[in-house]
Amino acid sequence: MTLQEQPLLKRPVEVAVISDLHLGMRGCRAAEVLRYLKSIDPEVLVLNGDIIDVWQFKKKYFPADHMQVVRELLGMIARQKTIYYVTGNHDEVFRRFKGFETSNFKIVNKVVLPLDGKKAWFFHGDVFDVTMQHSKWLAMLGGKGYDALIWFNHLINQVSLSLGKGRISLSKKVKESVKSAVKFINHFEETAAEIAIRNGFDYVVCGHIHQPANRTITMDEGRVTYLNSGDWVENCTALEYNEGEWCIHWQEEVAARDTDKGEKARSTKDLFQELLAEFSMI
Repeated sequence: MTLQEQPLLKRPVEVAVISDLHLGMRGCRAAEVLRYLKSIDPEVLVLNGDIIDVWQFKKKYFPADHMQVVRELLGMIARQKTIYYVTGNHDEVFRRFKGFETSNFKIVNKVVLPLDGKKAWFFHGDVFDVTMQHSKWLAMLGGKGYDALIWFNHLINQVSLSLGKGRISLSKKVKESVKSAVKFINHFEETAAEIAIRNGFDYVVCGHIHQPANRTITMDEGRVTYLNSGDWVENCTALEYNEGEWCIHWQEEVAARDTDKGEKARSTKDLFQELLAEFSMI
């Protein structure tokens, strides 16, 4: 067995948080998601919303590497890992199943976990988005435009990487420019912090805005650690909690030669049939 063929060593993690995978969207970095999931052995995994992008979902586009991510998550459930699926706006269809649970898997809109004598509040964050609350059709239209920008960015990056240069994130620059103009991100973070402080939480953990963060926010009423798990379209980030400390994990890009060619060569149909078989065993 060569060095490249050796299986990844799994890191023990007390709590791992990922959000905004947007499986089913062309911009989803599924190979990076899969490599990250295969690299960790979490006691608790929080899927903090927008895991499957139902807004952008098309039957003709759900490639094998996206299906492999679903299989890996089902494998974790089968291995009795505690998993919370926190619903987001792009997968809000699952909100009708809130309260569904098996022995170790739960679908929730929010969850509070005790961590070493402190309380952590997890939710996706779209509840703070005024656009979502009052103009959902406009938000969905914007989502389709964002998807187109991600696809265009994907083509640009294929050329850039083939020339030995780094990735260019047009979507991130555009999004940051728009968000800064309306001060949305700051308002989002401050609102989450204010409510968390008012309710006595020590940590507030969100997704939604694709901006990884780990910082303390101090207000007149108190202080709280604000955390955001980022996304797997632009940043490829996760949050990890170990021994009383939070950190942001930045997943390195997966080169084509590092992917599992045996898995990628298989069809989505075959992977789906295996997924159904695994699901029936849970």
